[in-house]
Amino acid sequence: MIELPRTLRELKESKYRYRPVKTEMASNLARRIQQKEKIFPEIHGYDDTVIPQLMHAILAGHNLVILGEKGQAKSRLMRALTSLLDPHFPVIDGTDIPESPFQPVTAKGKKILGLHGDETHLRWLTAEERYGERLAPGSRIADIIGDIDPARVMEGGSLGSEDVLFYGLLPRMNHGIFAINELPDLDYLVQVALFNILEESDIQIRGLPLRLPLDVFVCFTANPADYSRSGKIITQLKDRMGSEIRTHYPRNRTTGIAITRQEASLPPVEPPVNVPEFIEQVIEEITAQARISHLVNQKSGVSARLSIANYETAIASARRRALEQGHSTGVVRMSDLGNLFASSSGKIELDPYRDEAITEYQVINKIIDLAIKEVFLEYYPLKKYEDQFDEIARQVFVAGQLEISDHMPDAHYSILLKQVPALFDLLSDRGWKEARELPSGIEFILEGLTVNQKLSRRRLGEIASFKSVDVY
Repeated sequence: MIELPRTLRELKESKYRYRPVKTEMASNLARRIQQKEKIFPEIHGYDDTVIPQLMHAILAGHNLVILGEKGQAKSRLMRALTSLLDPHFPVIDGTDIPESPFQPVTAKGKKILGLHGDETHLRWLTAEERYGERLAPGSRIADIIGDIDPARVMEGGSLGSEDVLFYGLLPRMNHGIFAINELPDLDYLVQVALFNILEESDIQIRGLPLRLPLDVFVCFTANPADYSRSGKIITQLKDRMGSEIRTHYPRNRTTGIAITRQEASLPPVEPPVNVPEFIEQVIEEITAQARISHLVNQKSGVSARLSIANYETAIASARRRALEQGHSTGVVRMSDLGNLFASSSGKIELDPYRDEAITEYQVINKIIDLAIKEVFLEYYPLKKYEDQFDEIARQVFVAGQLEISDHMPDAHYSILLKQVPALFDLLSDRGWKEARELPSGIEFILEGLTVNQKLSRRRLGEIASFKSVDVY
């Protein structure tokens, strides 16, 4: 491990050169572009849209605002900016806010440097320590800018000096990145203070005028509807934003699945659970269908957290079944999607102008059925498989009815195959021949035939009963 300089003299001897934070970020970004590195590897689906805009803003040295609906990785984008900072940054030891020994900004920092000169002690900040984020609702000037510290006044500090000040988050992010989530919810007085800092590097705390030439990269997030609404943001502050970058939901299902896999977080409990690819696609398609459904309030948006929560719930349902039945590995089935109401409710805001007789439970089930239909027809196109679908329906009619549930033993599906042998042909076409694949595959076909009106389905508690809709 390389020993970092501990005094200003050692720092100068190391040939270190101070760079303002925007220059530092632009230089590091330029180097990574030249070396063909992926700039933000954990951000999916933005390579050709959002990321280029973000790179342009950084190379231009702009403060920026990221506009997007909920669940579009706005906060993740802001936090990813720390990857463009140097791993370590030297500041004067003992100051209230971070101050480079080459550019002190407070009276205390200048005093320390004047007393000790080249023997001034340094401390090193990591990139993570140079990032500060604040949620706008409830934030006050004292939180963002600072206030007079009564304890320091009682200790004898003069009300006319900097010594009695307690600095807020923005000054404490000097030489770093200052971020605010949901800018339109920020109090007008705080917006004015921010505008004053961006424009003049001038702050006032209870009548004490200060001029602090802060070196800060400023980044905000906002919902586009709120950001553009008249009166939510003072025009002078909006005018000081160098770039407005708009995010979006994943443009394709593959990207959505990649995000869900990355973000899903379950307790590390045995046994492990396998998720068939078609079920991953159905879970992601549920979110896609919710984003276009007329029964859902599209102004509110549908977050990627819907897919993540549903994915986690489906795995949890499969794990519970494996634990109850003593299996060493669990496999997610279509019947596990019957448990998604708990993880979907609250993440989908219903359209206020819909027929009020339609309940949230009915809306979610309808969206799930639409998702199943979309994915099923990609696996089994109607034109190619219609004859086989009809044969399955005929065999179901002969059998009377088929029942499945999320707690049904695997052995029961072998009985279903004997009752409806035509199912095996569809399973074989997809290569689903292993015993652990059969339950999920059979349920997928039965659900797919139901949403395509080849079978009828009736739910009684946890049990789903399938019958033929035709009389043979």
